[in-house]
Amino acid sequence: MPELIALAIVFLALLVLNVPVAVCLGLSAVVAVAAIGDVPTGYVVAQRIATGIASFPLLAIPFFVLSGLLMGEGGMARRLIDFAAALVGRVPGGLAYVNTITCMLFGSVSGSAAAAVSSIGGFMIPQMVEKGYRREFSVALTATSATTGLLIPPSNIMIVYAVVAGNVSVAALFLAGVVPGLLVGLAIMAAAFLHNVRTGVEHRIDPPPLLPSMAAAVPSLFLVVIVLGGILGGIFSATEASAIAVAYALLLGVGVYREIHVRHLPDIFLRSAKTTAVVMLLVGTSQALSWALSFERVPQTASAALLSLSPNPLVLLIIINVLLLAVGTFMDMTPAVLVFTPILLPAVMGFGVDPVHFGIIMIANLCIGLCTPPVGTCLFVGCSVGRTTIARVVPPAIPFFLAMLVAMLLITYIPAISLTLPRWFGF
Repeated sequence: MPELIALAIVFLALLVLNVPVAVCLGLSAVVAVAAIGDVPTGYVVAQRIATGIASFPLLAIPFFVLSGLLMGEGGMARRLIDFAAALVGRVPGGLAYVNTITCMLFGSVSGSAAAAVSSIGGFMIPQMVEKGYRREFSVALTATSATTGLLIPPSNIMIVYAVVAGNVSVAALFLAGVVPGLLVGLAIMAAAFLHNVRTGVEHRIDPPPLLPSMAAAVPSLFLVVIVLGGILGGIFSATEASAIAVAYALLLGVGVYREIHVRHLPDIFLRSAKTTAVVMLLVGTSQALSWALSFERVPQTASAALLSLSPNPLVLLIIINVLLLAVGTFMDMTPAVLVFTPILLPAVMGFGVDPVHFGIIMIANLCIGLCTPPVGTCLFVGCSVGRTTIARVVPPAIPFFLAMLVAMLLITYIPAISLTLPRWFGF
């Protein structure tokens, strides 16, 4: 118990001081291991950090990060916007739906919600303002829509969850996220529709021709087909698929679209390496902290405590959802998954919840946190791109939060939404 108290104090104090989360996790692990007293602190922490990132599935993360950056720089965003505009641009208030659909498409092929906000928002927010939408509404719509790309594969956070959960198939998670991602996107579009009805926004846009727009966008969207098709067909693993995604993104950006010059590649590689380094440091330090928690039997204690709250799995899932919603407001998605998966997963599995289903529940829940203050990454990026403030964006974002919350509850209590596709394909 003293070890846990020391760990909690150090972790919370460092968070309050705005210390990077990876450093918070690492120092908390050092304090917790030192408090145990019977093991060499430096050796154990260093060993756990090293072994924590020595995982073959984690090798997919740097490749998917790089492929996402290549897609973002390679002119994909504009082509996806044209395709979405050709699909729904004629609908009254259709620009809002174009924004959401484009964010879903871009997020699915780039695997980055922040990149979707930056790339799509930079073009769509001024367009929406010009057509009569309020700037703050446009930012809120873009920030929330971008999170759908974390549920629609390929998704880096699914790989992180699979590694932390252990014995969970990345391919199964990829398949499980397709329908929930579409569901969240439809819920956001429904909220945008209600806004259009209430405010009387009926601006249509002059969409480009459908077939040329589709032809221009298909090469980008084909990345998802290559990744999922190759994995499901047994041609390559998820990690190998990530490397193929990089080769394909290079081919598109440099050879087909010709919007990436060879001289730009070193900068793209450097940014990819920086992002990967942050993620890997988070994974390593969280694994060291997980070892200390396991040594003190924290997962077992937490599971017993949660199971004692109610014998009803529906009530337990509500409690966990409320906890994750609270966590998501002050912790980014990756560290939240790394810290809370080992604690919460044993409890829900005790009630018979499938670990693949729980992974989708957790990701869908934490996606809401990416759009909420004070630590919402997508919210900050959206406000920066849209040149407005968080205080002005939050009120018009509330209907989108509620829509995402409804979708998350459906995902939680209807397992078939997540598990039907994996079971069809034998996972």
